[in-house]
Amino acid sequence: MLFELTANPLDATRLVEHVRRDEAGAVALFHGVVRNENMGRRVLYLEYDAYPEMATKVMRRIAEEVAAKFPVTEIAIQHRTGRLEIGETSLLVAVSSPHRKEAFAACHALVDRFKEVVPIWKKEIWEGGEEWIEGETVESRD
Repeated sequence: MLFELTANPLDATRLVEHVRRDEAGAVALFHGVVRNENMGRRVLYLEYDAYPEMATKVMRRIAEEVAAKFPVTEIAIQHRTGRLEIGETSLLVAVSSPHRKEAFAACHALVDRFKEVVPIWKKEIWEGGEEWIEGETVESRD
């Protein structure tokens, strides 16, 4: 498994190659991308901060949780820190599994758990202000 925090642009090809296995018929890849609007405000850019040692430790823990629930072959997670512009990738999650259904489900579960528990903080800067934003899972919006 691979877990990284970096100030450098993320490399999706590297993550896919890291998780790809001959016994895995599916690789699911999630790109979390900085968007230009949130809560009706025009976003200018984001800033991410983290506690790196704890964040990678928690990433490993949630990957182990997900691997215990789904038949995954391999998992890799990368997250950016620092200033990110609109359109840049902030989060990559790659999962391989023998079958696509499990790969998608495991990837979805990892992203949701990541947003719930990994100690990474996002500051949103918009026209006229800024605010620290907490992550939310897909289920919390449904």
